[in-house]
Amino acid sequence: MEPIQPEVMVRQVEALSTDLRTRTDLFTNRVSTLLSPAEWESIDTVILTGNGDSHHAACAAEMAFETFAEVTCEPLSAWRFLRYSPPLGRRTGEGRTGEGRALVIATSASGGTKGVVQAIERAKADGALTVALTGTPGSAVTRAADRFLLVDLEHPERSPGIRTYQASVLGMLLIALQLAEARRADSSETVAASLRRELSGLADTMDATTKAIKERCARLAEVIAKAPVVTMVGSGPNHGTAQYGAAKLAEAAGVFAAGQDLEEWSHVERFAYPVDMPVFVIAPPGRSQQRAARLAEQASRLGRHVIAVVDGNEMDLIAHADAVLPVHGTVREEFSPLLYHLFAGYTASYTAQRLERLPFQADRSSS
Repeated sequence: MEPIQPEVMVRQVEALSTDLRTRTDLFTNRVSTLLSPAEWESIDTVILTGNGDSHHAACAAEMAFETFAEVTCEPLSAWRFLRYSPPLGRRTGEGRTGEGRALVIATSASGGTKGVVQAIERAKADGALTVALTGTPGSAVTRAADRFLLVDLEHPERSPGIRTYQASVLGMLLIALQLAEARRADSSETVAASLRRELSGLADTMDATTKAIKERCARLAEVIAKAPVVTMVGSGPNHGTAQYGAAKLAEAAGVFAAGQDLEEWSHVERFAYPVDMPVFVIAPPGRSQQRAARLAEQASRLGRHVIAVVDGNEMDLIAHADAVLPVHGTVREEFSPLLYHLFAGYTASYTAQRLERLPFQADRSSS
């Protein structure tokens, strides 16, 4: 099999807006028939499970389930779900009559991840309703789960997951909106349709953002390539973005990178060397933006190389940044992972090229 070239990741980033334009309605139609009305209404708990990018996507989508659908939602890696999660069973939803049911959404872009298949089997044994979310029709997860949502893409190519990551996040967000419509009397079809239009409307904002950050990411790669370690920090849904961004640097360029929560970085990683360690601060408008600005100030005082992934008008944070990757347009926090992950593919690809490394390079002894 031919090795993957880093340039593939650049193409994938630039295909994301087209994917959003062309796949949102298709995936929405599939979600609408995923469960029966009674099944949608019975759900009061959601578990999102998967490994790698699929787990990071789950972390990015958690807030949407909790705010739109008002259900308890927990993102768990497949291993943790299998070995450490208590039995799910059936449970009664707070303030509701009858039995509530757990929905387990198990994500695997390839559809063949063994741990995810096992997680589905375990969830079914516990009496949960299971949905596989995958880009691969006829795969093992589709056969194991009660239902499946296909989030396939046109003209796929091998790469550290970029388009597949967005497809997974989009699929989960659309399930959250469908669940909200079914569970909440005040979530009319009109409200749900408006939120879905917001999602597909982000495609134009993606185009503006990729245009603004592409060359900046290329220049930034010189800084990243010289660093022995990189940290990415975010909170809420963008803690998932931070983990995803760190994964792309590791997979594509062999750079040790870690994704961390804003507050936890302030408690732990701020003490680590080197002093000039690059720190990406991912800070969309929302509940954690003020804390992100204070963290950027703190990191700058410590001598860190601060890279702000932020609305270009957020001057409180930008004032403490060495580099800015501006995100264009406005977006509600629940949908912000769709815009705030765009830098990751560019940065990882350009860093790999500068280091003359290949994605998923097994033998790094000569690099």
